[in-house]
Amino acid sequence: MIDERELAIHPVVQESVQHNAKIISDLRNLTASLFGIAAGVLGLESYSGFLFYLVGTLLVSTLMFFFLAEGRPARYFQSPGVDLWWSDVFGGLSSYVLTWTLFFGLVRT
Repeated sequence: MIDERELAIHPVVQESVQHNAKIISDLRNLTASLFGIAAGVLGLESYSGFLFYLVGTLLVSTLMFFFLAEGRPARYFQSPGVDLWWSDVFGGLSSYVLTWTLFFGLVRT
């Protein structure tokens, strides 16, 4: 965890923390819907559809790690492992399932 000296040198600004969390949440929700569209069009069913979501989410997390956090997520997040890799992973699942089933039904009908 961050000690008192580190906080004195690099203070945590709450507005920046909220902004970073909002950016991550927005990206996760957008990509979850896009992955749902792709899974529906591809006709994925059952476990393969959920595996597609998990692999896609891992890919998005990797891209965020390198492009948004510039490979140094500790600079932008208080707990990089949770904030960058796991936050909103299951929150975007409902958007994924909704668009997945919608487009699966549209394509298969």
